Amino acid sequence: MTVGHQHALPYVTLSSAMSIDGYLDTALPPRLVLSNAADLDRVDELRAAHDAIMVGARTVRRDNPRLLVRDETRRARRLASDRGMLPWKVTVTSSGDLDPNAAFFAVGDTEKLVYCPEALRAVLAQRLGSLATVVGLGEQVAMNDLLRDLRERGVESVVVEGGGAVHTQLLASGLADELHLVVAPFFIGDSKAPRLVADGPFPWTADHRARLLEARPIGDVVLLRYALSDRCDGGGTPKTRDGRRPTDTATGRGAA
Repeated sequence: MTVGHQHALPYVTLSSAMSIDGYLDTALPPRLVLSNAADLDRVDELRAAHDAIMVGARTVRRDNPRLLVRDETRRARRLASDRGMLPWKVTVTSSGDLDPNAAFFAVGDTEKLVYCPEALRAVLAQRLGSLATVVGLGEQVAMNDLLRDLRERGVESVVVEGGGAVHTQLLASGLADELHLVVAPFFIGDSKAPRLVADGPFPWTADHRARLLEARPIGDVVLLRYALSDRCDGGGTPKTRDGRRPTDTATGRGAA
């Protein structure tokens, strides 16, 4: 049994890497890289297969991610399929604490969307100016409303790269279709460090197990891929408008 939800929402793939003991990073800077080069290339392919990349505002502040597709062949493949060279960037904030100089805004010629409570919309829009489109959604942003707004803007698939709060909300709400989880071969051992998820009423329990699609070593890390909804057919990437997968091309790269 898998979790079902409205098919009017974008296909949601959660992508994360964690230590053996379930942590995303150390408690203090600098940022800890859990993946290896081969797995980072897989993530680049995953980004290229989606319409948008989403992270929480805390991840924007802490990690300052660029959220780009780096491989030129993948960029060209997106352009050839009329999808734009880069996926859109999406973030969500409850506080409005976002730096206009962050790489999220400063790097990459693509649409950037910021979701926030309606009360923060005007001041945040003034601060960011033309760097991003600011969308106010109610007193607090609900993930279902955020995804519905993305779908109304034409986004059919989104890969979510953290952080833990965003993953927790999407998982607890049953809004994720697929989970790509990489386990790095070491421990962090610090309870103050950020974890993959916080406490939550998750649909998957000992009596309702998520369906394992793949377990694959990638160098010294392991990729675990789980189906989380009835929309996940195990192919590894969402389908485009014409029913094909963005990775079904002559490059032979597949769904890695």
